[in-house]
Amino acid sequence: MCLKPEPIGPVPERTVQVAKAAFPKGNTALRVRDDLGGLFEDSAFAELFPSRGQPGLAPWRLALVTVLQFAEGLSDRQAAEAVRGRIDWKYALGLELEDAGFDFSVLSEFRSRLVAGAAESLLLDAMLGRLQTHGLLRPRGHQRTDSTHVLASVRTLNRLESLGETLRAALNAAATAAPDWVTSIAAPEWYERYAKRFEQYRLPRGEAARRDFAVVIGTDGHQLLDAVWADNAPAGLSRLPAMETLRRAWVHHFYRGNDGQIALRDRTELPSVTCRFDGPYDTDARFGNKRSLTWSGYKAHLTETCDTDQPHVIVHVATTPANVADVSMTAAIQDAAGIKGLAPAVHLVDGGYIDAGLVLAGRNAGIELIGPLRPNVSWQARTNGAYDVSAFAVDWDARVVTCPQGHRNADWNPSRDPWGTEVVHVSFPGPTCRACAERARCTRSKTAPREVTLRAGGRHEIIQDQRQREQTEAWQALYGKRAGIEGCLSQAIRLTGLRRARYVGLAKTHLQHVATAAAINVVRLDAWFRNVPFAGTRISRFAALRPA
Repeated sequence: MCLKPEPIGPVPERTVQVAKAAFPKGNTALRVRDDLGGLFEDSAFAELFPSRGQPGLAPWRLALVTVLQFAEGLSDRQAAEAVRGRIDWKYALGLELEDAGFDFSVLSEFRSRLVAGAAESLLLDAMLGRLQTHGLLRPRGHQRTDSTHVLASVRTLNRLESLGETLRAALNAAATAAPDWVTSIAAPEWYERYAKRFEQYRLPRGEAARRDFAVVIGTDGHQLLDAVWADNAPAGLSRLPAMETLRRAWVHHFYRGNDGQIALRDRTELPSVTCRFDGPYDTDARFGNKRSLTWSGYKAHLTETCDTDQPHVIVHVATTPANVADVSMTAAIQDAAGIKGLAPAVHLVDGGYIDAGLVLAGRNAGIELIGPLRPNVSWQARTNGAYDVSAFAVDWDARVVTCPQGHRNADWNPSRDPWGTEVVHVSFPGPTCRACAERARCTRSKTAPREVTLRAGGRHEIIQDQRQREQTEAWQALYGKRAGIEGCLSQAIRLTGLRRARYVGLAKTHLQHVATAAAINVVRLDAWFRNVPFAGTRISRFAALRPA
């Protein structure tokens, strides 16, 4: 399939007549075409298609169908039927009334082409370019970011079920590729153990019995792996994705003892969740834990504009495994906005996305990162009149720290904390501290001097300045705008099912989130064109009666 880019033509006259008659007040699809001219152009997708071959369907139409599909929560079959049968979709796509559309599988092929070309973000980026052209999006405004959990499109399995299902998936893949060979190497008892999905079996009760059964599964898996890597095995079996998944899982969970027997690793010996997967069918998904919530899957990070004089548009989407911390995404989100020419002047985030280093880096890039820093939880900070770290004066050039009573430090020890951040450990002279009349306000130690840890590289001053600003009404009023991102997440969850992955794998799940963002933008732009005001948080009649 090749691409011959062509400009978007006018809507056929008969389609216009019927659509305007059927929708005299217009609807979302009609207004998108009338006000934005179609959102996408073929040239944006040119690199994904060869220059030779049979002409294919116009990519701009497939992209628009994908966005409308997500905006209405349709399956591929339903979206293809809408192209064939709905007047408003034909109008948006510029099709004749008699156009028979296309087979629903074309949408899956289009998504696969985007993933294969590492162009998952193209749906959103192309749309943002069109909005900038129409003056609906500008840089140096206010933006806000938040994340939510996304459940992988897999069943939740315990450790024993996951091991058994991983081996069963590998056997099925091998049986598909080389059935005669599998028949020759499969032990008779394997058919009893791995013929059905593993969660359908009645597993042994008791920790010892389950551990013994896991060793049986591990031994069977190693027999299969040894056979696959033998010289007489059919070519290509070892390269099957399911076989590689089996190999990785067995490295994580089993080892050979000194006697050559297979043994199950203790849970304390398992690798970190950053590299360990929970099942064979989505090896990109990871275990996530946020306060009382645990899940297996991903995180979706959405960033939207929040200026009052322009539509609120999602400008960036990031999808990560569930174990990736929010704070590690802040710089990447800001860098991506800068590449698009949409770097914000103010970036509003919650406490999970901010630390002193990011505030400092943002200021250097001309971005004011607004969010609550982690509070000082020392007893001095929680006690009125006590001397917390903010009470100490620091001269970095002279390496001198002066306490509230005017005493200077005895040493200055640069170091790094467990996260690699530069810090300085400072302690004061023991005799001076013990003789100090204000010792009770400074330390609870009976004999040891006061010790203070400072964040180096300008972070100490950033922390003190930010904590003071957080107490002002102006800062709290500005930070109050961040709450609106919760409405964005709610809209994505209700409109498109954001919290459940429709596809398998990180790349395809990211494409789902990008299409979700583009769909929400279409819905919001339609509301903007109709002059629908921004809605505030809904409060029940009873809750509104709460005394101030």
